Amino acid sequence: MRPGPGRAQAQPAGDISANERTLYEAGKSGNEQATWYVSHYNSETAEAIGRAFNETYPGVKVNVVRTTAQVAFQRLSQDMRARVRNCDVFSSTDMGHFTALKEAGQLEKYVPRNAVHLFEAYRDIDPDGYYHTTAAGTVLITYNTSKVKPEEAPRKWTDLLDPKWRDHVAVGHPGFSGYVGTWVVAMRKLYGWDYFRNLEKNKPQIGRSINDTVTMLNSGERLVAAGPGATTLRSAARGNPLDVIYPEDGTLLMISPSAIMKGTRNPNASRLFVEFLLGKRANEIHAENFSDVTRPDVPSYPGAQPLDRVKVIRPTTEEIEEGIPEVKEAWRDTFGV
Repeated sequence: MRPGPGRAQAQPAGDISANERTLYEAGKSGNEQATWYVSHYNSETAEAIGRAFNETYPGVKVNVVRTTAQVAFQRLSQDMRARVRNCDVFSSTDMGHFTALKEAGQLEKYVPRNAVHLFEAYRDIDPDGYYHTTAAGTVLITYNTSKVKPEEAPRKWTDLLDPKWRDHVAVGHPGFSGYVGTWVVAMRKLYGWDYFRNLEKNKPQIGRSINDTVTMLNSGERLVAAGPGATTLRSAARGNPLDVIYPEDGTLLMISPSAIMKGTRNPNASRLFVEFLLGKRANEIHAENFSDVTRPDVPSYPGAQPLDRVKVIRPTTEEIEEGIPEVKEAWRDTFGV
């Protein structure tokens, strides 16, 4: 049916590929609305990406549900037990979620055309094509610049164990955050669990999300943290007294995938949204919101160090998958939370 007089037919904004146009037309004709469970970013960035997709593809919609990684996976697991398909696209910072979902046959195989534009290090994280890198980030040392002079700030992860930082350290919780869980796995690999037994002696303030450390530093409740590079530098750009240190013993690189859930009722919208997450516009929003880009054709956010100039550490997928459940239990034993 053609649109009547005075009714403009919805069109995608900007140039899109033939594949994206096909997905768009099919999604629009079916009035598809994909629901996105996401823990990659803070709420502001996730909502910005959702709005940009909806503006780019009028008539097709994505609904954003942003939580921490473990909460998102718990919600997804509850959906699966109840045999309801509330989530269409799942994005987590915990790589183990994807290997578990793939093994359980809960992911839809889809190889996005835009995957070829990723940095080479981010391509083919699943050689079978069930999940793909859609975000990256760093965990490094962060500090309040109004309370700590640059020359006094910790330079290595082990510096956080110095008794002078007692009651001054902020961290997240591996039971809620995939970023924190991966950081804990990396620190255990470097220094053993004694690292956390000694950290406990400094009585760190423990939030849930790794982004909670930014709030703690801004308020002055805590002075130093194991925090997120992107969110910290975004806060600093808004005038807050924060800065980052790329640790001498290694900046943790986080690779965060996305996948389409098996049996989605919105297959075209879901595939189109995954293409969008890998596309240039989504990466521009990453940079605008101080999140790391995954494509070489989009400049990084201000203050970000090129990762080829700093020491980078990253546990393997197997180490993350096996390690996070282990460190969650050890964390509760050591910190009591």
